[in-house]
Amino acid sequence: MTHMQPQATPTAPLLRTGMAMAGVSGAAGVVSLALSAHASASSLIETAAHMLLFHAPVFLGIGLLAQLRRVPLLPVALIFLAVGLSLFCGDLLMRAFLERRLFAMSAPIGGMMVILGWLMLALCALRVRPK
Repeated sequence: MTHMQPQATPTAPLLRTGMAMAGVSGAAGVVSLALSAHASASSLIETAAHMLLFHAPVFLGIGLLAQLRRVPLLPVALIFLAVGLSLFCGDLLMRAFLERRLFAMSAPIGGMMVILGWLMLALCALRVRPK
């Protein structure tokens, strides 16, 4: 009896990364929403929580799409979304809990990176190639 080993594909790391980002983003979003019920700066925390929760399935979807099709811009879109979300939400949460910014313009830079990540995802639809 031979055991079939799943073949490693070049997109497997993107699947794992997408799944990890989905898990971290989802968990951070739930924790942030729970904390917002008890914090004085709850609107900042809620905004960060909603952004984190909204993007969790997006990260998972990017990882799954990478398994189905070869899409050259997909890893770049994932990076822009992840870094942008980290900057945007990180700045909001630091302002809420520590009353200081992550760094000057971190939220606007992060927000712009998230927007660019979404636009790259839209471009991916035009560049899908069969595996």
